Amino acid sequence: MQSSIDIFSAAQNLSVFLKESQSQLVTAESCTGGAIAQAVTDIAGSSAWFERGFVTYSNQSKIDMLNVGYNTIKQYGAVSQETAIEMVNGALQNSLADYAIAITGIAGPSGGSIEKPVGTVYIATKKKNTASIISLENFSGNRSEVRLQATLKALLLIPNNYAQ
Repeated sequence: MQSSIDIFSAAQNLSVFLKESQSQLVTAESCTGGAIAQAVTDIAGSSAWFERGFVTYSNQSKIDMLNVGYNTIKQYGAVSQETAIEMVNGALQNSLADYAIAITGIAGPSGGSIEKPVGTVYIATKKKNTASIISLENFSGNRSEVRLQATLKALLLIPNNYAQ
């Protein structure tokens, strides 16, 4: 089980990466409810590299704030690779950031299905002017545990995916 120490360390590592690359980050969160933004703003000086965060829990907020297509949600669902990609693209389009993290998933205890059980989480990362990178995760545990695991994984992806 992940701890707040793991999350803080991952956020610190992300801050080093962003400061060294003189870049800014935007987040677009659904199932984590702003936990990624909270983790990065726990780092002193984060205003130098954290541009903004979107918490888009409802389908309508994804459409309104991140330009996710109504038809994307209707066809693939809010928890899908397609929605995560549109979220990460919308976050970059609606911010001044260089890197984006978008996350959508099913934290539980209900809402899962055979195709997408509780713990299914899609995390999209993107560097401006590059293709999105998608990570499909299948976390286990209760609602809090799924959200913690998803937050930690998301914080690790930018440095892991884009380090030179």
